[in-house]
Amino acid sequence: MKQRSRYPFYLAIFLFIAGGIALATARHVKLGIPWLAGQQQAVWMVEARIDFEAVGEEVLVSLNVPDNPPGFRVLSQQAASPGYGFSLIEDSGDLRAEWSVREASGPQTLYFNVQLTPNEADNSNNAPTPKPQPEAVFWEEPEATAVAEVLERAAAKSASPESMTRELIKLMQTSDPDQNISLLLNSESYVPLLRRMLNHAGIPARVADGLKLEDARRLQPLRPFLQIHNGERWLTFHPESGQQGLPDDVLLWRQDALSLLDVIGGEDSQISFSMLQQTVPALQLATREGGQNGLGLLSLYELPIEEQGMFRMLLLLPLGALMVAFMRIIIGVRTSGTFMPVLIAVAFVQTSLVPGLIAFLSVVAVGLLMRGYLSSLNLLLVSRISALIILVIAITAGFSIIGYQMGFSTGMTVTFFPMVILAWTIERMSILWEEDGAREVMIQGSGSLFVAILAYLLMDAPLARHLTFNFPELHLVTFGLILLMGQYTGYKLTELRRFRTVKDFS
Repeated sequence: MKQRSRYPFYLAIFLFIAGGIALATARHVKLGIPWLAGQQQAVWMVEARIDFEAVGEEVLVSLNVPDNPPGFRVLSQQAASPGYGFSLIEDSGDLRAEWSVREASGPQTLYFNVQLTPNEADNSNNAPTPKPQPEAVFWEEPEATAVAEVLERAAAKSASPESMTRELIKLMQTSDPDQNISLLLNSESYVPLLRRMLNHAGIPARVADGLKLEDARRLQPLRPFLQIHNGERWLTFHPESGQQGLPDDVLLWRQDALSLLDVIGGEDSQISFSMLQQTVPALQLATREGGQNGLGLLSLYELPIEEQGMFRMLLLLPLGALMVAFMRIIIGVRTSGTFMPVLIAVAFVQTSLVPGLIAFLSVVAVGLLMRGYLSSLNLLLVSRISALIILVIAITAGFSIIGYQMGFSTGMTVTFFPMVILAWTIERMSILWEEDGAREVMIQGSGSLFVAILAYLLMDAPLARHLTFNFPELHLVTFGLILLMGQYTGYKLTELRRFRTVKDFS
């Protein structure tokens, strides 16, 4: 008979394991769910303060606010503006906060708060964007001649928009500027001058406003940064050092908006920023944002709290099954029943280990004594098991009452053990005692408790609880490993002792 190929089986196992790891990785990247329990995430609270003098008429204040700043993820945005109407609107692709009031006079103060967290996986600043056209720039003499000469010198040492920008900044920041550079610096502000010169050279450029984040700093101003388009994406440069890229501690508050702040019905407007850093659990942030993502809709956090608690326990069972399969198939530990140790381990998770062991051994010991009496009555199996279930319930209630009256909670925890499983355990051990003797009962009973303790230690580990609930797709990996162990037909580890005599003989 031709043996069937096992390649499809091993391919399925590979797909299970690879699919589980891939889905868990996607959940980690897309939702930000941490791999480790207790991981903390920094959260910045930035407050913009707007001060102006109202002139006694209608007031409309419009502030550009960060929508998708590179390197950060916006968590929440809110305003504190008593007496003002407030709304967030999108204007030509820019997000703006608007305050309005029918009439106001005198000093006015408005606040806008935004919460952000660093987003290491953010690629928004590297995403390709449509190439904009350079702005049309007009220069009067003698600035026109000076600009042409400075740009010609920078172009001679550059071969790309990035290198052109760096060389231009170096020329403008030289410690010994020539007459052309001095003329240009005296005629216009430095950063807007760079923007106009780059646009004149055919390189789209704009000025972005950045905020340096420092914990517990107050009344901080925005700092200008230079951005150019290299044909694919916008690149940020420090206008003084020429360094390309945005520092990790800089938040780009304004990028492509024409204006930062517009005030109608007021004068002498000013804006300043204060900031504060906090740390919150990374899992809390991830679950808070998860509903906005497709993977978040498949999260167990979408379930009611009661059902979440149930699934936290159920999703630990595959780990117990994996431990039992490993100990029985690979190690060769003999247990009473196939997966009875898993159910005992689940009870240990509820009771904790030591109280659970005391309760389990006490109930089984008393149950074995009573089972011995039932065997003398020559009852049928169904009647005997039914009677055992009633006796186990009575024993459980008795231990709980005695423990409570003595001031111990150990007796109460025995109620977490499944009554039917306890009854079957007592029945199996009694039959095993009659057929194979007390030694076999001790071997299988101690093996069951040993495997149950190992399964409990695995299931009760904080990392296991975190991964099984937050990355349920990892159970595909567990499933694949159990299937793989099911193909093992070699010697168990405990069976190798049979070859000790061969080793001694050789």
